[in-house]
Amino acid sequence: MSEETENNIEIVRAATRELARKFDNNYWLEKDRKHEYPWDFIKAFADGGWLGAMIPEEYGGIGLGLQEAAVMMNEIAASGAGMSGGSAIHFYVFPPAPIVRYGSEEMKKEYLPKLASGEMLTAFAITEPTAGVDTSRITTKAEKVDGGWLINGQKVFITNAQNAHRMVLLARTSPRDPEHPLRGMTLFFADMDREHVTIREIDKLGRAAIDTNELFIDDLFVADEDVIGEVGRGFNYIIDGLNPERIVVAMEGIGLGRAALEIGTEYAKKRVVFDRPIGQNQAVAHPLADSWIRLEAAELASMHAAKLFDEGKPCGSESAVAKYLGAEAGFDACDRAFSTLGGYAYAKEYHIERLWREVRLLRNAPFSQEMVRNYISQNVLGLPRSY
Repeated sequence: MSEETENNIEIVRAATRELARKFDNNYWLEKDRKHEYPWDFIKAFADGGWLGAMIPEEYGGIGLGLQEAAVMMNEIAASGAGMSGGSAIHFYVFPPAPIVRYGSEEMKKEYLPKLASGEMLTAFAITEPTAGVDTSRITTKAEKVDGGWLINGQKVFITNAQNAHRMVLLARTSPRDPEHPLRGMTLFFADMDREHVTIREIDKLGRAAIDTNELFIDDLFVADEDVIGEVGRGFNYIIDGLNPERIVVAMEGIGLGRAALEIGTEYAKKRVVFDRPIGQNQAVAHPLADSWIRLEAAELASMHAAKLFDEGKPCGSESAVAKYLGAEAGFDACDRAFSTLGGYAYAKEYHIERLWREVRLLRNAPFSQEMVRNYISQNVLGLPRSY
């Protein structure tokens, strides 16, 4: 790591930690209770210029690397914001990546400054209810018409759709070819036209401040100029964004674990049972210490993967490892903090149950732990493909 990058990381860490911690656990408790989008939190990060962290300076961003962005997302989650705060900022920073890399110059000039300033909110519309992790089997179709495309289909688990102005949308522009199943999909930067997109919010376990939705798309028109990159190469563009997403999700899981560990440790110091603080008991202290160790190790793995990405080097297996370790270490830290607080962990005012609910998501999404093992089995160990 260069001295300049190291200095940038520490500057980003300090600045975003200070900003994120202006919004305390009680703020996030209220957002969770009310299912209320954290616009004032987003505005604070927009005013600081952080929403354009990875958008080039010539388009209104600050042009940071993945290492700096990952540290920022870690600090947001660790502040107590968890995945509610993490997702609120995450979806400004990373969905624009295909536009940055593959969008036309006109598209970049028109939309990237709006994304960097927080003027525009986007959704990432890839997942479908019948396809799951097999993206080749999406059924949302785009039919060529004069001047653009008509899109019909359904998407599920789409974040931000209630408020998004546009969405990065993957659709089939040619039928699935069993010999080349990942070809023939195209990426669109589509308007979230409510007359042609029906949005149904999904009531869910955690991250209640941020909406998750089903989309029903009926004859949505998307102009030719809103195609991202080349027609038929959309899956390739999505793949390019998977490694950064996995690294950042890992760092968010680590941040969540640290937020819980902070609460659990303070409770263990102050809670007295049988005339001694419970943290004096090894049965309480050792699990917390073990989680600190595992969180540190997961961060080292994640930052190593981020460094490889920033250097333009292959980082598929390293990103998978980061996501796996971040999700595991984050969940275990929250679960152990939950156990430390005993019955009080069930009380919302202690905040552990909110963090615990939110961190559980990361074992399933955006890349389940089972699929990580499949990836490593096949691509690192050279074992036969199991699916």
